[in-house]
Amino acid sequence: MADVVVIGAGVGGLAAATRLAARGLSVDVLEAGPRVGGKLNVRVVDGVEVDTGPSVLTLPGALDAMFRVAGSSLQDEISLREPHPAFRYLYPDGVALDVFVRPEETVESVRTTLGTQAADDFAGFLRYAARIWEAAAPHFVYGPAPTPATLARGGLAALALLPRIDPLRGMWGAIRARVRSPHLRWLLARYATYNGSDPRRAPATLNCIAHVELAMGGYGVEGGMYQVARALARAAERAGARIHTGARVERIRTSAGRVQGVETADGRHWPAAAVVGNADAAHVLDDLLPRGTARRAGAEPSMSGWVGIVRARRRTGAEARVAHTVLFPGAYTDEFADIFDRGVPPAEPTVYLCAQEACHGRSGWGEDEPLFAMANAPAEPAAGPRDAEAWTRLRETVIQRLRSAGLVAEHDTLAWERTPTGLAREFPGSRGSIYGAASNSPLAAFRRPPNRVAGVRGLYLASGSAHPGGGVPLCVLSGEAAARALLTDRGMEP
Repeated sequence: MADVVVIGAGVGGLAAATRLAARGLSVDVLEAGPRVGGKLNVRVVDGVEVDTGPSVLTLPGALDAMFRVAGSSLQDEISLREPHPAFRYLYPDGVALDVFVRPEETVESVRTTLGTQAADDFAGFLRYAARIWEAAAPHFVYGPAPTPATLARGGLAALALLPRIDPLRGMWGAIRARVRSPHLRWLLARYATYNGSDPRRAPATLNCIAHVELAMGGYGVEGGMYQVARALARAAERAGARIHTGARVERIRTSAGRVQGVETADGRHWPAAAVVGNADAAHVLDDLLPRGTARRAGAEPSMSGWVGIVRARRRTGAEARVAHTVLFPGAYTDEFADIFDRGVPPAEPTVYLCAQEACHGRSGWGEDEPLFAMANAPAEPAAGPRDAEAWTRLRETVIQRLRSAGLVAEHDTLAWERTPTGLAREFPGSRGSIYGAASNSPLAAFRRPPNRVAGVRGLYLASGSAHPGGGVPLCVLSGEAAARALLTDRGMEP
């Protein structure tokens, strides 16, 4: 009998397994798929491995802390890259704005492209975003899942925190109040999409995401983002965890309000004193537990996305593609009206392109390089899958926009794609949403499922759909938080 079974070998599950095994617990990690990583994953396309998930690494210190638990370090496990420039933002009026890993270079780029006033506004916004991060991170990112009650118990200190995190204004309104350049407004509003939310409705607190990437740095990973998953798996196994792929968990077994282990699709029972669910919270609570054991609070799902791999002729010299390109539409906020108000794929989507050779040093096919393309899209309807024709139209729109902008040529080919329907099928319970619930209200941070499941002793959540949220570093921290809760309940943490 294991001390802990971890359902899923995504980033959060591997982080939890590493922490728990390093403390001497017996840990089995059961992954339904053929490889570790969860949404941080790869495909082999025409004989070449390509990343199909996250494209930027932020907060590398979270990874470093995890590797150190297993006796290693970030420097020992992966090599970071600083693409130069990191991002190129292309606007419908012909403006092209470059953004760099180092904030001082970005400020100068804004000054050169948009003028001194825009640069001053941008620098001021970064200071504002930094204040939010410094105030919010201890309570909403690095600490246990917050509740209104815990903040209330904080007394005057908690009350003093509220103005600094700007929770009562919308993200878009706060940006407009501080930044006059329409080009910068669109750039900054895009950070709502980093957790799948609507900048018109998300709280201004989420403006701290801009600080995380623009001021603290968004990096590439030598050899591809999947090297992070491989390194986390090495860390977990080095700490003593056992990873089993092709092991789909079909139910969590309970008795008298306590978990007893899990059962996999092959009928095998894996007894355990505790279970960490590194699957979508909805799947764990609604599908894997016995009916009526626990229920999640209904919440609006975050955005999904159509993604594809384009096999494109490599460009060199002045024509070389930059690491990341963002191609804005004619009216940016219309995209969110389509996705969140009308629940349909955007008629004119923002298109994101990651040149994996420039960003991560991934090798391509002879004269061709792999480009990862993405467009935001709504999650699947609760009633069932959307008509496939909707995704066909979105795919055709994305490819046409890339061709019209000169980012890909007619002879470049779409070699692989995944629709939100496919994502929903691959990750049960998610409806294709990438980040669990959307953060479209001031109370969103309090409604995200906590890492300890109330009413089911020995059950914990560690994923992008649980506290503190989605994205590689936050999933690492989610795994950390779940492990700390478990160790505390066993009397192994102060």
